[in-house]
Amino acid sequence: MIAGRPQGLDRPFIMSAHSPPVFAAMQALHIDNIHKRYGNVQALKGVSFDIQQGEYFGLLGPNGAGKSTLISIVAGLVRADAGQIAVLGHDVVSDFRAARKSLGVVPQELVFDPFFPVIDLLRLQAGYYGCGREQWPWIDELLEELELSDKREANMRQLSGGMKRRVLIAQALVHKPPVVILDEPTAGVDVELRRALWRFTRRLHKDGHSIVLTTHYLEEAEELCDRIAILNKGELRALEGKRALLNLHPFRLLRLSLEGRAALPEALQSKLVGEVEGEFELKLEKGKDRIADVLDAIRSAGLRVENVQTRDPSLEDIFVEMTSAEVAS
Repeated sequence: MIAGRPQGLDRPFIMSAHSPPVFAAMQALHIDNIHKRYGNVQALKGVSFDIQQGEYFGLLGPNGAGKSTLISIVAGLVRADAGQIAVLGHDVVSDFRAARKSLGVVPQELVFDPFFPVIDLLRLQAGYYGCGREQWPWIDELLEELELSDKREANMRQLSGGMKRRVLIAQALVHKPPVVILDEPTAGVDVELRRALWRFTRRLHKDGHSIVLTTHYLEEAEELCDRIAILNKGELRALEGKRALLNLHPFRLLRLSLEGRAALPEALQSKLVGEVEGEFELKLEKGKDRIADVLDAIRSAGLRVENVQTRDPSLEDIFVEMTSAEVAS
């Protein structure tokens, strides 16, 4: 099992029986004015933000927003046209060995070597980071934590997609990196595996690791992340604590159904944001749109409300609001 951190120690590490590393107090990731162009496409337009040690940080954005390009630059797979990135103070270009040793990246794609058993693959991966046999007990721990112990001698091509995904996570962690990037880690996996992965990442976070998550499952980001950045069209559109971001847009949502499954009156069509099986969802601006006025408009149209309820916006609602506004503009 991965043990918890001792009280009073506020620097990220994984505590284990095997020589736990301790890291200096500095930003987990420092991203300063990053530009990247591919031909005529400006993928990143001066993106800057910092991620603190010990954060569970969400990096969100629609397809084509620039997330994968930014992660590739952080990981040293792509060179930025301008700007600087540092991992725990190590520049990813001039001090790339130290930067990469401080970083573990779980990629979107299922990339693996089909010719090795799981245990050999992980030991080889550890060797790339200069880790020898002293790291093998930690690899055994990872296999146990990720429920891969019974697959240790299995060839990678024999594993299911979900098991391959677990091996990718183990590969990213073999050298005990203090900063972990999870790039769409639950894409295409079943609910059981998704929950298992989040239990494991919560444990890593509790033990002091800085976690950076990209996901299209926005309820995951809302549940897991402390702070969230939203990229769109290569620019940083929001960088807030989760609660501050949820309070950023002054609106609430009203869901209602009409007797006889009647259509929504024309006077309310401009507020309609969704309709599912006869239930309408309206967006009401706080301080401007009153529920009483909505109900009056329905009565004036000769209709009756069958059911009504309100809710505060979720992270998904705010994400759609922000990115849709950008597209519309």
